[in-house]
Amino acid sequence: MIKSKILIITLVFSFVIGCAGVPVREAVKVDLSLPVGKIEGNQFTGIRYPFGVSAPSPWKISVEIPRFMEELGYGRPGLEESEVFIYNPSTQSNIQIDFTPAGRYARFSQESIEWLATAAVGSLKEELEQDYGKDVKADVYPTEAVSLKGVQYAAKKYATYTLKGVKREQGWIYGFSEPYQIFILYMILEKEGENDREDMRKILNSFEIVPRR
Repeated sequence: MIKSKILIITLVFSFVIGCAGVPVREAVKVDLSLPVGKIEGNQFTGIRYPFGVSAPSPWKISVEIPRFMEELGYGRPGLEESEVFIYNPSTQSNIQIDFTPAGRYARFSQESIEWLATAAVGSLKEELEQDYGKDVKADVYPTEAVSLKGVQYAAKKYATYTLKGVKREQGWIYGFSEPYQIFILYMILEKEGENDREDMRKILNSFEIVPRR
């Protein structure tokens, strides 16, 4: 499904190549030998990257790829890049969180973050058509600035469409908190009696960048 992270990284790289000059940060080194983080009950605390997030019951938090996500259309290479998966086992609504070090020359602003988030729409529409045909129509909603604890700039974009009689909301949040790019991808599968949209709001409200000590 949507490869917004790959698209955005490509766009950032192209932008940086066009305005490369004095580096704005030292090269970021990530110790990949460290565990991603620890899960205690419904709380995740990052070790490799400095963030935390929690989930309400009955949602689950895992650093392993949930089996059902490939069946929803996600490609395994993209899933393997994510640090954390949070999902509702009953409805299969889900959220992925991934961090990537920003390049030495990359500069960010709220305006550029919103532009990059918007640019991923083309990828979503193309993939829906390739996977499910031209009859699947996505309603795309305006890009909006969002507030995440400890994040300097962040923007959200989402679209809704229906597959096999089930309405889906698929969205992505792109953010920047020095020196990391942040990618949050989510999907809500509407199911009567469930509160996934409200639960998703709680999860995002719990997300927080925790400065290293």
